[in-house]
Order: sequence, then C-alpha cells, then structure tokens
Amino acid sequence: MSDLQFTIQAQRPEDGDAVERLHARAFGPGRFARTAFRIREQAGATPGLAFVAHIGSLLIAAVQLTPIRIGEHRAFMLGPLTVDPSFEGRGIGRALLERCAHAARAIGADLIILVGDEPYYGRHGYKRVPPGKIRLPGPVDPMRLLALELKPGALAATSGEVRGG
Repeated sequence: MSDLQFTIQAQRPEDGDAVERLHARAFGPGRFARTAFRIREQAGATPGLAFVAHIGSLLIAAVQLTPIRIGEHRAFMLGPLTVDPSFEGRGIGRALLERCAHAARAIGADLIILVGDEPYYGRHGYKRVPPGKIRLPGPVDPMRLLALELKPGALAATSGEVRGG
C-alpha cells in the first residue's frame, strides 16, 4: 500500500461511534482522566472543527480543534490526533494537522496548543511553550505543552490559565 488513497472530511454525527472506538483502542480508559480531555469536555465540540480520514468507508484517523481561552486570548487546543496503528507513517496525521491549521486560520485564529510529543509535532511547526507561560487546570508534563503560531508573535502575546472557551 505505498500509494495509500485516503480522504479527509469534517467529522459527521454518524462518525461518532467509530471515532470513539478509535480513541478507546489508542488511549484506553485512562483518557478520561487526562487534563486535555477534561478541557475538551468542558468546552464542548464545535461543528466543522473535527476531521476524520477514511479509506473507502473505513474510518482510520481523527482529530479535533477545541475552542479555548488562555487568559483572555482566544485560541484552539488540538487533540486527540489518533491514527489507526495499521496506517501510521503514511502521512495521514500530517494531513490532519495541516487541515486543522488551515481551518483555524480560516476563522482568524492565531494560536493552537496541544499536549504531545515534541519530536513528532515539532516536524509540523509546533514548539515547546516556555514553562509557566500557559497553565493547564490539571497535571501536564510542561515538556509536552506545545504551540503552533498561526500568526507571528501570537505565543509571545499570550499567557495565562487555559479554560474552555
């Protein structure tokens, strides 16, 4: 499968069960206790800011952007980005990250944050947030708090506590 043909589209209500099964396989029941999950739960979903990838009718990956506030600054939190392990390493995660950045830019956002692995997300423009600049309302390894500036200087102009927004 070197020429993998996948499509990306906005998540539809009928994708919900397949996305939940994908998250359960990838993250297990512990995902509900994570700080990022609690922020997403507090903020709720925003139509048009969750995306899925399919091969034919098979849902193979998903991601969402959650509107947040960092202090008084409006931004987005990305995640979870989940790719079925059978399809990892084929550019699907990268394509979903690009789709999220494009969607956020299209509505005037200037910053996306996430909690994730810098070696992976750094390849896509995400940089570590300076310690103490952005605080989440629960435990998070500060080395894993990353940001993507959609407009230069957005991170420097932003600080405070993250809450659903």
